[in-house]
Amino acid sequence: MPNTLKHICLTLISLMAFHAFAQERENDTIDAGTVNVVKPYSPKISDAFKIKETPTLNDSTTGQKKDVKYNIFSIPVASTFTPAKGKAATVDKEKPVKLYDNYASLGVGTYTTILGEVYLNHAISRNERVGGYFSHHSSAGDIEDINFDNNFSETGLNAHYSHRQNDYAWKVEGGFQYQRYNWYGLPDQNITTFDVDHAFYTVDFGGNISFNDAIINDGSVLYRRFGDDQDSGENRFVLKSGFDIPINDERLNTEIKLDYIGGSFDRNYITDTELRYGNINFGIAPSYQMKQDDLTVNLGLKLVYKNDTEFDDNDIYIYPNITASYRLVDELLIAYGGIEGDLIQNSYYDFAQENPFVSPTLLVMPTNQTYNASLGIKGKLSNSISYNVSGHYMAENDKALFKANPDLGSGVSRENYQVGNSFGIVYDDITTFSFAGELNVDVNRNFKLGLKAEYFAYDSDDEAEAWNLPDIKGSLFLDYQIDEHWFAGANLFLIGERKDEFTTGFGTAFPMRQTVSLDSFFDANAHVGYRINDQLSAFAKANNIANQDYQRWLNYPVQSIQFLVGATYQFDF
Repeated sequence: MPNTLKHICLTLISLMAFHAFAQERENDTIDAGTVNVVKPYSPKISDAFKIKETPTLNDSTTGQKKDVKYNIFSIPVASTFTPAKGKAATVDKEKPVKLYDNYASLGVGTYTTILGEVYLNHAISRNERVGGYFSHHSSAGDIEDINFDNNFSETGLNAHYSHRQNDYAWKVEGGFQYQRYNWYGLPDQNITTFDVDHAFYTVDFGGNISFNDAIINDGSVLYRRFGDDQDSGENRFVLKSGFDIPINDERLNTEIKLDYIGGSFDRNYITDTELRYGNINFGIAPSYQMKQDDLTVNLGLKLVYKNDTEFDDNDIYIYPNITASYRLVDELLIAYGGIEGDLIQNSYYDFAQENPFVSPTLLVMPTNQTYNASLGIKGKLSNSISYNVSGHYMAENDKALFKANPDLGSGVSRENYQVGNSFGIVYDDITTFSFAGELNVDVNRNFKLGLKAEYFAYDSDDEAEAWNLPDIKGSLFLDYQIDEHWFAGANLFLIGERKDEFTTGFGTAFPMRQTVSLDSFFDANAHVGYRINDQLSAFAKANNIANQDYQRWLNYPVQSIQFLVGATYQFDF
């Protein structure tokens, strides 16, 4: 019975649910027809909205934040901690090098070589100093295959006095030099031996002065008397000064120079006729410097008035004096250039210092350097390496060239310099193109290295060659402080090929002129030393280490390898 009743109830409930569902379907108004899409939906950014980081809530159960108030009560606490005082770390310092004002050096070597120097410098007071210098260098010569005396000696003495004040400083000095050589470069060494020695002497006196914050910046004066034991003599007087000319809040830097030379030779090379020469040059060179950012330009010119006192001839020369530099990359790359010129005063003294085998029969006249144009770059590759590369193009009228004198022959009475063993001077118009490169390495005070190389190309007007001018030049120097006691150094010189002309049969109807090429050579030298204490050190030197039998001048070979040892002593009064 109960199961029958349960089935009847479930049946009634099912019928009632089915009837309710049917009525709901009859009341549904949604048309189940077809929907046509006219345009697809294209959403836009503006249709979207961004939910706020802190959304607004409409919730009655959201609680309100309460403000929290608090106070800090500082309570002092006793502390027994005491921090230790800091101490700077100590740095090991080198012992300062004691510098002395005076030194004396003496060395002896092969070929009976003697080398000595003494330099003195003493402070009389805070503003006054006096000093002097003495030097001597001599050698017995003994060059292989030379039958004539080839010894030489050079002795010099100089003294100076200087005075310094707040506004100016001046110095006066004077000196004497004696030089002795031999014309040993005879083409035929089998000629009957005769005396070929000759000597030069020089006496000079001069001074200079400089000013601080004055219109006149500086000034200098020099007088020099030069002569030989062949009755030749030369006087030279040079006066220089530099001053500023104010113009509209600007300054025009100006340099003036007065240069006088006069001299005579007892005879010329061929005849007994006396040779005399002399001229006065007066020059003025104003210049103006402009600076703008990394560009520096010096604009100027040079005017020179020449008065030939022997031939009563006057000339005026105008030269450019323009230089400029531009920093392309700070100190790393600097471009520079310029065009300059000058009237170069030649002298017997300068010729003899460059070539001591000249004859006392020279024609002395100035060289007109019409222009010297240059262009280059320089800078630093690092803090310790610097470089310089440049090119030059130079035009010189009446450039002085050394040229071998001819042998006058055995048919006449000859002086000891007239057998083809001396050099004269010829003048020609020369244009020179040169290219040079230089590198300097200065790692620290203990190591320094320098390299330089130059290339030259010449074009002569009247002469067949630019006599005795090399096509290349090179040099290297090295200084190295090995440790506290030992030090060493080296230098090397390279001279390229040169040409000279030797004449035989002079005075005949058909003299023979032969162009001779002098081979290039390099001369390597080195030295090493040991510092015994602050005052005394010993040294050893070696010259011409490669033992090259080269000729610096035609028929003038040099000594082979040479050694020298000595010591240097420094001291104070």
